[in-house]
Amino acid sequence: MPSSLVDGNSLLAVDVGAANTRAVFFDVVEGEYRFVASGSAPSTAEAPFKDVIEGVRAAISNLQAVLGRSLLDGSRDLITPSQPNGSGADALVVTLSAGPTIRTVIVGLLKDVSLESARRLSESTYSRVVETIGLNDRRKPDQQIDSILRARPDLVVITGGTDGGASRSIKKLLEPVGLASFLLPEEKRPAVLFAGNQKMEEAIKELLKSQTASLHFSPNVRPSLETEDLEPAQRELARMFVNIRKRQVKGVELLDLWSGGHILPTGYATGRMVRFLAKVYGTNKGILSVDVGASATVISAGFKGKSTLNIYPQFGLGENLTGLLNYTTLEDILRWSVLDISAGVLRDYLYQKSLYPSAISATKEDLAMSQAVARQALYLAMQSARRDFPRNIASIKPTLAPLFEPILAGGGALSDASRPGQSLLLLLDSLQPVGVTTVILDQNNLLPLLGAAASQNNILPVQVLESGAFLSVGTVVSPVVSASYGTPVLRAKLTYSNGAEARVDLKYGSIEALPLASGETGSLSLQCLHGADVGFGPGRGGSIPVSGGALGVVFDGRGRPLDLPADGVRRRELIKKWIWTLGGE
Repeated sequence: MPSSLVDGNSLLAVDVGAANTRAVFFDVVEGEYRFVASGSAPSTAEAPFKDVIEGVRAAISNLQAVLGRSLLDGSRDLITPSQPNGSGADALVVTLSAGPTIRTVIVGLLKDVSLESARRLSESTYSRVVETIGLNDRRKPDQQIDSILRARPDLVVITGGTDGGASRSIKKLLEPVGLASFLLPEEKRPAVLFAGNQKMEEAIKELLKSQTASLHFSPNVRPSLETEDLEPAQRELARMFVNIRKRQVKGVELLDLWSGGHILPTGYATGRMVRFLAKVYGTNKGILSVDVGASATVISAGFKGKSTLNIYPQFGLGENLTGLLNYTTLEDILRWSVLDISAGVLRDYLYQKSLYPSAISATKEDLAMSQAVARQALYLAMQSARRDFPRNIASIKPTLAPLFEPILAGGGALSDASRPGQSLLLLLDSLQPVGVTTVILDQNNLLPLLGAAASQNNILPVQVLESGAFLSVGTVVSPVVSASYGTPVLRAKLTYSNGAEARVDLKYGSIEALPLASGETGSLSLQCLHGADVGFGPGRGGSIPVSGGALGVVFDGRGRPLDLPADGVRRRELIKKWIWTLGGE
């Protein structure tokens, strides 16, 4: 183990979100890195401040009060490195998601090949595709130029051509892009990322360099038709995101200076951590991370040899909230509500919440609506993200979610829930996991900060993950089965480490739980009825080791896909019953 761990370099990590800014302090405790404390404050990217640094200073000031240690000097600048008197921090890392959605134009050759890669690439940051230009585009060049001018993009992502392949077609596609950029005011010109045929780099420079805000190159995302490699381009896009935010949001430049360039998009930092965990766990199942925040809903999944990262600003719970109705209906949101709420009241709530995203639910009605909205946003994000999961992965049924172990969940919507049971039910409803999985709650939203910290200190994330800073909700067993309501679908016996036993008969449409405390382990024997499948095959049972958590072992017998009753009264009574089973009210 490196000797640096003995001395221990402290690290301050700051996350600047759309609603809240958090400052988190990591330091060495008894020879290992630990999450020590955190402080938060409302973000100040929007009016009246329009300067993120004010929210950062407020969050650090609140952290100072908890730590009893000065981190800011008399001029309210960061003290770094730490001083002999104990003040300051040795390093700072920053994750950033605040700011407007990045308007993006994607350019590529074939719809199902390079344009699809461009879409996946643009979805790895906080962007919205506002225009698509490809070989099959039947518009004339002047019409394409007009559409780009109307879109006013912040970013253009160009893919296409295998290495050494097509060049003339790409040049033809880029002419309208170059002309449109030239016609825009200099300060409004987009940044451009070229991630196509590497042999075209010089030609692209000639075509676009003088007509864009900045021109960036990354290795080809499609070096061959059968191969897709997004990671190098995602890395370059993360750097471009920070530069775009410097132009858009005051205070980001100073944050970049304070951190010595260690600033990353929040979603990208999460994706980096999931890639690392997928390599460490190395199981046949995938690893899933979800984050439901004000800026966006982020879904990152890691599988053997492949990882995916999808950032959906359109499903964020902040200022974009009213745009959620472009993808769903008020009725679809209300089906998740435990209370009888009218569509008009929900619509008013969406508009109010979009204006004041940091507002906390003050009534039971507000809480019911916020939980229902978060469920639908996460449900829609998961349905969209699933199309990018690799096809040859472990699953019970191709049309359902893959098998995941574990599922990590964070974000304001989950950390605001008053009880772990509310968070777990939200995840079960929206993600609809199958088989047997462990659910871990990132209550302090540390995962992206650990991803950012890894560039400064690769030992810190590992030790913090192993330290118990995350809350294990427990093991969840979700059989895939279709039966009549009330029909027994699973019999389970939990044998504790002291030899004691507990049993449950799971009926279709119900949720049950067996206690198993955090840190405890046991053996779970499962007997599947009516063709239920938990990963052993239809109707087959087996025994598996399980670990405990806040809610022990939870059995979700509601079937997959989840089918809620159409009758509102019956549906709400069932939801109340499920919440009660999981320790809610």
